[in-house]
Amino acid sequence: MQLSATRRGARLARRLSVQQLAEWGWAYDSAASGAVAHVVAELAVNAVQHGRVPGRDFRLRLALDDADRLRVEVVDARSDRLPPGPARRADDLAETGRGLVIVRALADRWGVELRPAPCKTVWAEWDLRSA
Repeated sequence: MQLSATRRGARLARRLSVQQLAEWGWAYDSAASGAVAHVVAELAVNAVQHGRVPGRDFRLRLALDDADRLRVEVVDARSDRLPPGPARRADDLAETGRGLVIVRALADRWGVELRPAPCKTVWAEWDLRSA
């Protein structure tokens, strides 16, 4: 789904992801739903803050395969602005910089894929059958 590269678009991404998980059978108050909601929020906010190009939206994709492996993808329009290497702990007093640490803690896997210019995809995966 295509969403505006705004804070409102990021909030909507989180809500839509939780709704989609509920349609797939994971309750709103389940651990899986909570983890996915947090990760989608972080990735969407990053797309808005660091991947925004005026007039361009970001895309959210959720896919569930037969093995109950969930993949979340957030595509933005800034392949020139990649995450700064492995997620690392932010300074204790910093007000920002913890998003990818949260993603790493909550997802089973995550990464970045370059797409045809000018886009990139930041993704996270969960093995929900074991959740």
